[in-house]
Amino acid sequence: MGSYERPEPLRLGSKAPNFKAETTAGPIDFHEWAAGGWVVLFSHPEDYTPVCTTELGAFAKLEPEFAKRGVKLIGLSANTIESHGGWIKDINEISGSELRFPIIGDKQRQVALMYDMIDQQDATNVDEKGQAFTIRSVFIIDPKHTIRTILSYPASTGRNTAEVLRIVDSLQTGDKHRVTTPINWVPGDDVIVHPTIKSPEAEKLFPKMQVVKPYLRFTSLPKDQTSAHV
Repeated sequence: MGSYERPEPLRLGSKAPNFKAETTAGPIDFHEWAAGGWVVLFSHPEDYTPVCTTELGAFAKLEPEFAKRGVKLIGLSANTIESHGGWIKDINEISGSELRFPIIGDKQRQVALMYDMIDQQDATNVDEKGQAFTIRSVFIIDPKHTIRTILSYPASTGRNTAEVLRIVDSLQTGDKHRVTTPINWVPGDDVIVHPTIKSPEAEKLFPKMQVVKPYLRFTSLPKDQTSAHV
């Protein structure tokens, strides 16, 4: 690959860089394609590999739930669009799903480098073809193109699609109701009143609030008031 300039590291709160790319759904301008909605952008190491096949099938099965929440899915693999097309047929056959979301063909690693999806950001860490490995990255991006979550998994470990959806519910519900979510929260569980909301405003906003500690205040939030009620 030769030398390259290390891009600015992406952190939570960074603006998701824009890019133009070829995908299985045609060429896209990423920010235009996102169209002011939520996006889950995720990479996988290579087409026709076992763990990736199970992952793409799982995301395809869960895509309707993401869509109900106004979230678009888009995958990325450092292979050609032609390779993706044949692989999608395998994914649908094995998983019993119908994969509809686009997959970016990033053979030159343009997007992978921009989003720090290359293993150790080391251009010498390559496969037998001399191609840099990508890892399993997940970026959850909000309607303002702000990165709200970054997950990085090694190539050997498949992700948990339900956890990605749970994070989306936490972020969307928190933005709407000014709450945060405790460990292992799922929609319908009690939530935590945001620390920046002081009394008596908190008491007015959350009449069912339970103060465990001054800094830990729970309140009920029925599932039908969360983003999961769709």
